[in-house]
Amino acid sequence: MSEDPKPQLHKYLSAARDAVIWKAEGLSEYDVRRPLTRTGTNLLGLVKHLSIVEAWYFGTTFDRPFTPHLPWWDDDAAEGDDLWVTASESRQEILDTYQAAIAHADETIRSLDLDAPGHVPWWPRPDVTLHTMLVHVIAETARHAGHADILREQLDGRTGMRPDNLNQEPHDDRWWADHRARIESVARSAGGGGQR
Repeated sequence: MSEDPKPQLHKYLSAARDAVIWKAEGLSEYDVRRPLTRTGTNLLGLVKHLSIVEAWYFGTTFDRPFTPHLPWWDDDAAEGDDLWVTASESRQEILDTYQAAIAHADETIRSLDLDAPGHVPWWPRPDVTLHTMLVHVIAETARHAGHADILREQLDGRTGMRPDNLNQEPHDDRWWADHRARIESVARSAGGGGQR
């Protein structure tokens, strides 16, 4: 890593952001909003949530409020409003908001030193630095990029950080079915025949 870690941290954050964005591309309106877990996790909801993350942690934290105001995290917002998209909110609107929050965050990152002070009132140790926020948002964005990767694989089998980087060798459906069956067989064997 270079003497100044900020460019490298920013690069990691940008890569995770790009991964999240491409996961929401090329799907039907239903599939991009479709809840695929018991808790309702969906691709476009992850993008909406990360808009708030960028706006708060690189905006309000450093007294640089993002506009327009995003009401999804207000005290009077219903629990989880930031994790799903209403029928009246378009995919493009959500993606544009995320891109705008990223642009605002990037300006904060470029203009402040890593030791610039910030404040997150709900954290146990609320006084933070830009460095702390970069690490935190990289971790959060990467975590949600992983969620998005699994959701997208459930929808159409596409995986990886980018459309042109699959992180695995291409195989046909038969190969994947056999591979999955091998893993299932080992799991059943290790678990005493599938007992929980």
